[in-house]
Amino acid sequence: MKIVVLGAGAVGLTVAAKLSRVADVHAVARTRHADAVQERGFLMTGIWGEDAYRFSCSEDLPDAWRDADYYIVAAKSTGTEAICRQFADVIGGREVVSLQNGIGNEEIIARFTDRVIGAMIITGFEWRGDASVHVSVEAAPMKLGRFPSGTDDAVERLAALIREAGIRAEATAGIRTDIWGKTLYNCALNPLGALMNVPYGALVDPHAWAVVTGIVEEAYRVAEAEGVPLPWETAEAYLEYLRTTQLPATAAHHSSMLQDIAGGRKTEIDFMNGAVAALAERHGIKAPYNACIAELIRFRERL
Repeated sequence: MKIVVLGAGAVGLTVAAKLSRVADVHAVARTRHADAVQERGFLMTGIWGEDAYRFSCSEDLPDAWRDADYYIVAAKSTGTEAICRQFADVIGGREVVSLQNGIGNEEIIARFTDRVIGAMIITGFEWRGDASVHVSVEAAPMKLGRFPSGTDDAVERLAALIREAGIRAEATAGIRTDIWGKTLYNCALNPLGALMNVPYGALVDPHAWAVVTGIVEEAYRVAEAEGVPLPWETAEAYLEYLRTTQLPATAAHHSSMLQDIAGGRKTEIDFMNGAVAALAERHGIKAPYNACIAELIRFRERL
């Protein structure tokens, strides 16, 4: 099976490395990472194992890879449209997987192909150098499903291949629910951890938790207005799950948004709290916590 990972950063390169042991893989990545992969391999440490992986990787897409079985978009959400436009002649009518954060990526991809697979992953990936990533935490199996709902043979085959590669993965008929479930987690922890420069575990402090609670309660109201069923019946039920299950599993993790701000890169806030605030406005719902934290992150981006 041939798999191409487009916009491969920390997540994309790590998944490409694991898949390279069970499939033919090419990753399109930044030049410095592609050069490092070719020179000494991709270096992985952490809970997914420690090894050097060699696979095809470059800053472009060679002709031999224009007929892949799956194209996985792993770019930051801010780059989804640019990636799709760049490779529009390749991905049209193909199986395209969004392995990204936030709300709205699948809808963008759907403008370029009618074969969209959504994916949800709650795993910590931290850069340790060029083409070198440490996998720090894993809160749940990866979920894959036909977007916006359903599953089929193409989804099941990919989930099975990912499991064969050593990554926990499940096919689901309700991927939109899973994507929103992860977005709850990201909205609650990612920007606040970035603004406060603390690992996720510190956010159980009562003052921080009050903000987390406001963010989640607003997101629940927006999801209801959007007609998206969430895995937990109420905001209170999710907050309890976040506090007792998800946070302990990722307590030591530092927000990817913090890494972006520290590196002077644009964050994905517009696909997280910013997206919740925008949808709230569309539905006439007030979402001051999400709107405020989105504006604070945008302010930090400009410093």
